Amino acid sequence: MKQLTKAEEDIMKILWDLNEGSVLSILEQFQEPKPAYNTVSTIVRILEDKGFVNYRKEGRIHIYFPLVHKNDYSNQSITKLIDGYFQGSFKSMVSFFIKKNDINIEEMEKVMKEINKEEE
Repeated sequence: MKQLTKAEEDIMKILWDLNEGSVLSILEQFQEPKPAYNTVSTIVRILEDKGFVNYRKEGRIHIYFPLVHKNDYSNQSITKLIDGYFQGSFKSMVSFFIKKNDINIEEMEKVMKEINKEEE
């Protein structure tokens, strides 16, 4: 799976939330200052070329929808992060974030409880 640029990821996040939408409906989801319509249109076509989105026609309007699921892209991105910066070690990554964010034992226990709840 190809890696996305920041602008491409921003549009994919919107499409994942919307499930489908025209360029205009995607543009409406951006905060101010909004990108230009042509910019969004160009990026959506790039996403189509990369195989991330497809479209169907409704009259003269293209309705775009994701072909790649958010979880699939997230898993691939996290794996790439772990491999690229932490030599493939999940433990090293978690340790880095714990130290970087100064997480104490109580906070770690809360995180572990949340993980255990989700597994049940």
